[in-house]
Amino acid sequence: MSDHTSDHDHDHSHADERSHSHGVGGHQQAPADFGRAFAIGVALNTGYVVLEAGFGLLSGSLALLADAGHNLSDVLGLLLAWGAVWLARRRPTPRRTYGYKRGPILASLANAVILLLVVGAISFEAVRRLISPEPVASDTILWVAVIGVFVNAGTAWLLMAGRKGDLNIRGAFLHMAADAGVTVGVIVAALLIQWTGWQWLDPAISLVIGIVIVVGTWGLLRESANLAMDAVPSTIDHDEVGTYFRGFPGVSEVHDLHIWGMGTTETALTVHLVCTDLVVDDGLLHRISHEVRERFGIGHATVQVETPEIARLCSLRPDHVV
Repeated sequence: MSDHTSDHDHDHSHADERSHSHGVGGHQQAPADFGRAFAIGVALNTGYVVLEAGFGLLSGSLALLADAGHNLSDVLGLLLAWGAVWLARRRPTPRRTYGYKRGPILASLANAVILLLVVGAISFEAVRRLISPEPVASDTILWVAVIGVFVNAGTAWLLMAGRKGDLNIRGAFLHMAADAGVTVGVIVAALLIQWTGWQWLDPAISLVIGIVIVVGTWGLLRESANLAMDAVPSTIDHDEVGTYFRGFPGVSEVHDLHIWGMGTTETALTVHLVCTDLVVDDGLLHRISHEVRERFGIGHATVQVETPEIARLCSLRPDHVV
């Protein structure tokens, strides 16, 4: 990040040298390596998607095809989370000074758009099936869906140990745990078709699954778009952070406070502090670095200290501040 006020004679202090990557809004680090868990989860879910889509086509079950699309999102989500872990370990370069932390954001944004398009296609076919119901093999739906419950629940179990230490892994865990519940809905549809003979239940359940995908994907789309546009992470209160800095004795003004997600697991901050008699030393910078990390989950803080005279010359100072 460039020093945008290097033409002024003041103290520009980087307060994050002692901090490292933390989850957005979190304070703990997960165990170092979940590569094995991700590999097993991706293999299990990929196999299940192929199985479910194949038998969905053979049995004529749109519910199975819809859930196969849903479980494909699981595979993409697991790959995204796994890739984020790998990208977070890539070292910055002179050209990519923040490393490759933006990669998972762009991938999740693309993932959300693709999933919404898939849901649109499934919903169109479901409406057609509701108008002209077609027979489906409910026995096939039942046993394939039962396998899905074990696959989703098993993958969630593999990721359970990291759910409290890494927001990225926690999201993957919650996604898989929720999908185990969604797949139960497919089982219910198969049982109801067996008992009632109502073939329209298959496309109806597929529409419900589509709604579940949209609800989950909309949140992914919103969060991805916000991160891509450098919005303040939803877990952090911008005003509260500003109040924290104004609470330092000797700080008369806080401006140019920016907070954004560098990636899916790390948050950055820059701020200008206008000081009258604040003594700036390594101890103060260490305190700020530690406190913004522990209180707000911000692991990369850059603090720029200005005297009132220099603040008046700062081109980034808002016009309404006098």
